Amino acid sequence: MPSQGMIVGDNWLAIAAAAVGFYAVGFIIYGAVFSKLWMKLSGYAKEQLQPHMWKMAISPIMPILTAIGLAIILKLARVDNLAVGLVLTFQTWFFIVLSTRLYSFVYSPEKPGLLVMDAIHLFLGTMIAGAIISAWP
Repeated sequence: MPSQGMIVGDNWLAIAAAAVGFYAVGFIIYGAVFSKLWMKLSGYAKEQLQPHMWKMAISPIMPILTAIGLAIILKLARVDNLAVGLVLTFQTWFFIVLSTRLYSFVYSPEKPGLLVMDAIHLFLGTMIAGAIISAWP
């Protein structure tokens, strides 16, 4: 059993790097490469988003929480190598992250393309974060 206070492991730098990696994936997908596609799929015009821009200030919280959660899971599973870490990270994405994301799709008039875009973002971000945490020395 891990000692109290050490549930996520000894390396908060790995968690920070994992959160940055996850956030970078989102920036690339939604900000740099596919921003127009996201706007089209979500049905928003730029003007409609202006009153909600304050939410961007809290957006780093999501990848930080994801990185901490993955660190806890990987630590409790005693993952000590990249291959096992990636398998467990994939299972976490598939059975928890993706299944949770499906709720918005099933219970809203959301377009399938937005689900696909978000699923890709969450997959790549989760896998990168899990890889960083698993491989960190």
